[in-house]
Amino acid sequence: MSNVDTAEIANFDRLAASWWDPQGEMGALHVINAPRVRYIGDCAGGIAGKRAIDIGCGGGLLSEALSAAGADVTGIDMAGEVLEVARHHAGATGRDIDYRQISAEQMAEAHPGEFDLVCCLEMLEHVPDPASVVDACATLVRPGGDVVFSTINRNPKSFALMVVGAEYVVNIVPRGTHQYEKFIRPSELDAWARGAGLEVVGVRGIRYNPVLRAANLSDDIAVNYLMHCRRPA
Repeated sequence: MSNVDTAEIANFDRLAASWWDPQGEMGALHVINAPRVRYIGDCAGGIAGKRAIDIGCGGGLLSEALSAAGADVTGIDMAGEVLEVARHHAGATGRDIDYRQISAEQMAEAHPGEFDLVCCLEMLEHVPDPASVVDACATLVRPGGDVVFSTINRNPKSFALMVVGAEYVVNIVPRGTHQYEKFIRPSELDAWARGAGLEVVGVRGIRYNPVLRAANLSDDIAVNYLMHCRRPA
């Protein structure tokens, strides 16, 4: 429980009821989910048949997409109300997903090396010690397995777009969602991953167009980016 920001948990619990509304406060997550899943599938050589864990699963957008692609999915989060939304939605859609209220570190201690695919998306920038979560992800994945992170770069452009623009100008993200000082440079995430024993395979950006409500993968990693890592066999 030491690596939990209670204010962050309370903020996400506040958003629980609107999690599955594509026109609601979490609408941007709905838009970027498809390119995220495509990237994960490319990194892992396909999703079907994989045992996958979604770290910081929230209301289950990614977990359900991985399940729909054929993975055996576990989703974990520390926000209890959001997890209840995830469980209810999975039940309504017939998705068999194992949702648990447990930290990444606790999960890693109990289930080392049990997952083919570990996903930790839009979560690292919301915890006090992101390097600890990276270590946990490296422990959870089996030798030869894949880990995919996504987070937000820390620079003036990301501040302008993700904090000022997204939260205060076009209002596509609830105010207070992001704290600039918690954004993570790719070099920092790279160092944490290598320090945890992972190989860094590649990095891609995600470009989001709020006017068209569309998103695609990009070579521009200045704002949102994904990092693919692999545990050596």
